[in-house]
Amino acid sequence: MEINLSVLITEAKTTITFPNNHGQINIIDSNKEITLDQPAVYILLKDNVIISIGKSAAGNFQNDVDFNKIIIVNPSWDIELDYLEHQFITEATANGITLTNLPEIETKIPANYEKTVTTYKDDVLLVLETFGYPLKRHEEPKKEKAKPAKARHKWTKEVSQIEFFIDTRDSKATALWHKRNEMLLKAGATMMATPPLNKDGSLGFSAKMGQRIREDHKDKVKNFVTTEDIILKSVNEVGLFLYFGGTNSWLELIDANGKTLNEWTVV
Repeated sequence: MEINLSVLITEAKTTITFPNNHGQINIIDSNKEITLDQPAVYILLKDNVIISIGKSAAGNFQNDVDFNKIIIVNPSWDIELDYLEHQFITEATANGITLTNLPEIETKIPANYEKTVTTYKDDVLLVLETFGYPLKRHEEPKKEKAKPAKARHKWTKEVSQIEFFIDTRDSKATALWHKRNEMLLKAGATMMATPPLNKDGSLGFSAKMGQRIREDHKDKVKNFVTTEDIILKSVNEVGLFLYFGGTNSWLELIDANGKTLNEWTVV
């Protein structure tokens, strides 16, 4: 659809004129001393939220509704105000807008005239939406939920001396976070024998990573039991190596008193 318009913008008023004497729209940022040159359909807004739709005779515009912006639609000569008002109200309420001062008598548009007024209504609504005034419920922008910060863990000398025990997912082991970037997995650790599969029978990412780490240390493993101490790079690597991950390994390493590595080190 293409509509050629003539637009005049001043500080307090925007005038939009349709071609071929098809009417005019005035958007006025005020609620004081508004004079209508001819009968019109109006849309009242408060802080850019549509609150009322109606029609008014020519002369001084008066309304009990508290508004601070008015949109005045002066349609072409062949459009009945009653019908256009009815179409606007129907559109607004269908889109969830709550209106005040609704007319008590519902207007019935003749079937042979409905297409004409509907087409004109659609043209006006397209223009209004383009200028930022859609006949839709005003919704506050949704605030994105803040993503929880990823936990950070701090290595200390005190922690480096503590043995942590693992007993989960068919694996048992003793480990120490003995250096800032190293985990020491003591010999005799029992590893989960078979990696878990996806629903389609394929290996998941964690299982593939676990197998890769195991391949790097295969000379220190026999029958899924480690025969020597093994150095791994992180707590996550320990979990992947022993039981292919699938859980928060910071909570699986527990000292002799039941305190997790997470509790010891989380910042």
